[in-house]
Amino acid sequence: MALSVVGCGAQDTPKDEKPPAKTSAASPKGGAPARSTQGAEEPAETLALLKGQDGFELTINSAVRDAGGFLTVKGSLKNTKDEGRAVPDTLRGDETEVLKHGTSLGGATLLDSAGKKRYYVLRDTDGRPLTTTGLGILSAGESVAVFLQFPAPPPATTDVSFQLPTFEPATLKLS
Repeated sequence: MALSVVGCGAQDTPKDEKPPAKTSAASPKGGAPARSTQGAEEPAETLALLKGQDGFELTINSAVRDAGGFLTVKGSLKNTKDEGRAVPDTLRGDETEVLKHGTSLGGATLLDSAGKKRYYVLRDTDGRPLTTTGLGILSAGESVAVFLQFPAPPPATTDVSFQLPTFEPATLKLS
């Protein structure tokens, strides 16, 4: 039924009009990240706001454990400058496998000070980071929805330090 609805929607577009643009959050297999501009509705909760170099800001809205042993961090990356800027390549870190797969947030880590452990962004079997990929140029004021997946720290760990190259670190409360 869902396929017929999608198919019908594409046929209902008049020939002289373009179909509406579709955006979606990038999956671990790739794809275009969801983009928005100023005036878009902001999520209700902000866990952290990190400032980076060149006018980039990372807002973290959730850090949620799931039953499978993963921790998913979601938020948005925004260009606060008055001109378009390329997302820095340094955000992907310096691990050889991650470098092969383009600009991403693969350089992010979580630091559990109490447990004395550092958690890196997970990777799939081809070495692609399980985070938003395909980040390119953000226009002035533009933001893009982002996600990152990590191994979940033990249930007793309630706070971690989120670190991303060129950004100030932030403490996250885990749920």
